[in-house]
Amino acid sequence: MKGVTAIAKILKMESVEYLFCFPSNPLIDEAAKVGIKPILARTERGAVNMADGYTRIAGRGRIGVIATQYGPGIENAFGGVAHAYADSIPILVLPSGTERHMTNVHPSFPAAINYRNVTKWSAELNMAPRIPEMLRYAFRNLRTGKIGPVLLEIPTDVYSEEISDKEFEYSPILGQKSAGDPQDIKDAVKTLLSAKKPLLHVGQGVIQAEAWDELQEFAELLQIPVMTITPGKSAFPENHPLSIGNGGATVTGMVDHFLHEADLILGLGSTFHTSLMSCRIPAGKVLIQCTDDERDLNNEYALHHAVLGNPKLILRQLINEAKSQIASRDEYFANNVENEVAIQKKRWLEEWKPLLTSNEIPINPYRVIFELDHVLDKATTIMTHDSGNPRDQLIPFYNATHPNGYIGWGNSTQLGYSLGISIGAKLAAPDKTVVHVVGDAAIGMAGLDFETSVRAEAPIITIVLNNGVMGGYRDRMPNASEQFGTHLLGGNYMKFAESMGLESERIEKPDDIQRGIETALEANRRGKSALIEIMTKEESAFSRLS
Repeated sequence: MKGVTAIAKILKMESVEYLFCFPSNPLIDEAAKVGIKPILARTERGAVNMADGYTRIAGRGRIGVIATQYGPGIENAFGGVAHAYADSIPILVLPSGTERHMTNVHPSFPAAINYRNVTKWSAELNMAPRIPEMLRYAFRNLRTGKIGPVLLEIPTDVYSEEISDKEFEYSPILGQKSAGDPQDIKDAVKTLLSAKKPLLHVGQGVIQAEAWDELQEFAELLQIPVMTITPGKSAFPENHPLSIGNGGATVTGMVDHFLHEADLILGLGSTFHTSLMSCRIPAGKVLIQCTDDERDLNNEYALHHAVLGNPKLILRQLINEAKSQIASRDEYFANNVENEVAIQKKRWLEEWKPLLTSNEIPINPYRVIFELDHVLDKATTIMTHDSGNPRDQLIPFYNATHPNGYIGWGNSTQLGYSLGISIGAKLAAPDKTVVHVVGDAAIGMAGLDFETSVRAEAPIITIVLNNGVMGGYRDRMPNASEQFGTHLLGGNYMKFAESMGLESERIEKPDDIQRGIETALEANRRGKSALIEIMTKEESAFSRLS
């Protein structure tokens, strides 16, 4: 058989459902022949973002796969792959490459070399008989250890090269997981049980390991408040009495309170790196970190204890060890903190109630978030955001109550990213309602992929907060903003969405927001993507760490 046929068959064996792509690549037609559906995006970066969103939601080891042409195709995909690398999302990138006798000849673009700094593993497939071997390497790296993007460059003449039936031998790769060192577990629990006000600091690793049940059992066993950093949002139900919500670029009032009060912070599948994904940790805390990525350990903060391994396995070890150590003690710190959480939550929401229920015109963006939080069915919704103000305003106030009910992201903050991941998420979970909140700046980066959601039969809901400016940028470039209006934006996104085949509406009054959301939900039920353009004011208030 030809090399391209062998590759398509292996992808099918690995349960690949979709091939996110932008022509031309021989693999697209061949994948369709074996029952893998091509999803043609409007840009290569959009295709990568869709594969990223698919992987985040699909679970069970299913991987988003991207095919591009060589040269400009894989060059244009770089930003999307870099973003997946920053967020540790496993996607398989399969660009075609120049023919082998032209490899590294200027001006060819050797993808395997150029992508090494934004992939976990990057290589060139140099001959058809090595296809099973190289794809084993690829899927091993996608499913074992600290995960991230993998790239396998395939020269065009390898696609047409023959591989014999004898050489074609392949079995799907399951991947391996490691538990923590037993002594590290004992030391961590001993230190944890000696704390007076511990706090759980939860990240994306818990979601990727599907360890939400173990997390809840552990928190309830020891009665410890739980905060999530942005990529970990939805790992713990935010309507739970022990939940103190999200701590990233913006935070809930409960996170602000408990993070300062805590004497010990236990990180579970999270990074302690201060960024848009995780807020600053005040000085003077005992720090314990449990992660599957050794690069996170003793990074920005010095640790007192560390456990390296899969978060799901580590959590089970922590639960068992905690039960054992508690049984041999007269008392431990299991004070009832639920009342304290409730008091802090009530105080914080009362402070923000004027903005959340505002009747201002133009509409205050917090009123939009308040309506989304109350109208959407959390059990059937996947919510995400774009970067900048939509992220910072949404994250503290939208309550994620079910695993994978929210896609938090932001180690890289590329505008327009939320559209692609929303389409991918919808393809991974067609029974869910996928909603993303964007600013008007993001539409200019990725808006043409609204049409992709229609063509791919992946109906999503887009909420555009249109205030006509790049929120927050005026202060960063004051001279250019005043003289040349570099912070100003314009456009009628309702009409643009209609031209892309979406059902759309522009809303200018607060009392119409709920009806607009319900109309969009009805359009989704009929298989239609919908966009709600909401005319908002530029809001400068944010709930930040004090």
